[in-house]
Amino acid sequence: QVQLVESGGGLVQAGGSLRVSCLASGRTFSRSNMGWFRQAPGKEREFVAAITWSGGNTYYADSVKGRFTISRDNAKSTVYLQMNSLKPEDTAVYYCTYTQPVTVTRSVGDWGQGTQVTVSS
Repeated sequence: QVQLVESGGGLVQAGGSLRVSCLASGRTFSRSNMGWFRQAPGKEREFVAAITWSGGNTYYADSVKGRFTISRDNAKSTVYLQMNSLKPEDTAVYYCTYTQPVTVTRSVGDWGQGTQVTVSS
């Protein structure tokens, strides 16, 4: 059974930093591409960042490029999202997900409960 447990969200002032984590199970993590998506109130869930199974390639939405960094620790089955220079428009629930083998920026459809990130102005 696939389980994705996000943690690390919270309230931060604009310009601040936060790191969210996701502990994954149910698939062979070390051979799985992973990604982060987010959903703001009244908006559709959107892609944020993705990383290939080896960590050798990363992908980012234009809106977070240069500010966010995705990484992973295969020994801990955990993927991270380091968020710097946060803006109020980054406020959303952040979800991690397994992503597809070829289209790394697309989820396979499994989602965790998410972690709330709120950026105050």
